Amino acid sequence: MTSTSDDFVALSDLVHLQAQNRGAAQAACDALERLSWAHFDAQADVVAVWLQTQGIAKGDPVAVCAAASVRYAVAFVGILRAGAVVVPLSPSVTPPVMASMLRDAGARLVLVDEGAQAVVAEAGALIGRALVAQTGPHSQVSEGLAVHLMGTVFPSPFVHLRPEPCEVHASDSFNIIYSSGTTGTPKGIVQPHGMRWMHIKRGAAYGYGPDSRTLLSTPLYSNTTLVAFMPTLGHGGCLHLLPKFDALHWLQTAQQERITHTMLVPVQIQRLLDHARFDEFDLSNLTHTFCTSAPLSAALKRHWMDRTGSALVEFYGMTEGGGTCILEVHRHPDKLHTVGRPSAGHDIRLIDEEGRELPAGATGEVVGRSPAMMSGYHGQPEKTRDAEWFDAQGLRFIRTGDVGRFDEDGFLILMDRRKDMLISGGFNLYPSDLEALLREHPAVADAAVVGVASRRWGETPVAWVVRRDETVCEVSVLEWFNHRCGKMQRLAGLAFIDELPRNAIGKILKRELRELWNRPVP
Repeated sequence: MTSTSDDFVALSDLVHLQAQNRGAAQAACDALERLSWAHFDAQADVVAVWLQTQGIAKGDPVAVCAAASVRYAVAFVGILRAGAVVVPLSPSVTPPVMASMLRDAGARLVLVDEGAQAVVAEAGALIGRALVAQTGPHSQVSEGLAVHLMGTVFPSPFVHLRPEPCEVHASDSFNIIYSSGTTGTPKGIVQPHGMRWMHIKRGAAYGYGPDSRTLLSTPLYSNTTLVAFMPTLGHGGCLHLLPKFDALHWLQTAQQERITHTMLVPVQIQRLLDHARFDEFDLSNLTHTFCTSAPLSAALKRHWMDRTGSALVEFYGMTEGGGTCILEVHRHPDKLHTVGRPSAGHDIRLIDEEGRELPAGATGEVVGRSPAMMSGYHGQPEKTRDAEWFDAQGLRFIRTGDVGRFDEDGFLILMDRRKDMLISGGFNLYPSDLEALLREHPAVADAAVVGVASRRWGETPVAWVVRRDETVCEVSVLEWFNHRCGKMQRLAGLAFIDELPRNAIGKILKRELRELWNRPVP
């Protein structure tokens, strides 16, 4: 059994307790299979025993590269039960990026599905010998990279065996999550068991329990998904996993499975609300909708609550942890322009460019401290130090890179990402403000503003626009915008694009938009 400090309990132990107490109840399902708690727990044991026969020991990284599925969920818990560290990887990256993540994590073994075999095999060729095996028991981890097809969830020899007990502490590493890579090479964020335990504990306040049924349609390599994955399993609910998001499929599943909880990113909420058949579906069981990973506009918050009747909870924070703000939208209809107040036990402060703490009412970079904080970036102590800020008493905070201010009631208003903020002619410009104005144009469906080099101003804003009216021209939208904003906020250029580039959890890839802009600006 796992060691407990204070009230800490490991996720794999919570799964085992559910199997003992509610073995016949449903634990997880996808389009292909459904597992009871008894079967889920037994299969997690199979994975854990198999890993231990492969020489995987406590603290060893084990990578998983696959679409979300029941077997992925089982593998996740099985890796933890073996005492290993889960390294969930995106199947959509290029082989060189995959190779860099595998090399950085130090993973010798990767569990894959059929869709991820090719990219992992190519990455393996870049870092060592790759071995693809259809059945786990007959292949050993080599000095290179062992790649195993997860679809065979390692049968017969281990079915009735229990893994060797592995004592786990709150400070031990739980997973290594790789950042989205929207600004460069992904960094490995090491999160301890204690951080995940805090996520599970928090779930009690949001209705997670044996009767909750959670629909997840974002990938399991994303911290966004795990924020809902953890409390569902930890409190004995049922996971419903979609390998990818499709608005119609999501609506059908939500109705058929009587979904009570879901985690969505803003672009998914928008696509659901825009679907022509949205009002045909019964979402009356949906009691809690959670949203994170990208800014959610006030209009979208209001629209979702009005159409679904669901309580809407917005989480603001980082995969690195630190401080979290929570906005219970249904309780604070006058604060929809904010991301809420700091969660209980979380300390959120603002600092200036020199790292000096700012007084109330000032605008600065958001830093946070809480019981849920990353241990650091894997193998990158310098980048870990860059992400930290210490107050006068020596307390450690995590820097978010976001710029914001608190209103008179202690609700945080985000201005923008610090790296996205433009300094044009000595003035600070926040792209989010400009994007909000652009979206007021009746022909604009979506917009992103980025800064590009300017001979006159040093840096100047330009916009990429997704239009909903094909007859409108770039010049007319640009003139409309520049007539309505201040002189220093005027756009130096505007171009149409069919779709803004986003990662799997809906974040706009502004780095790509900057690289795509090739028009001269004054």
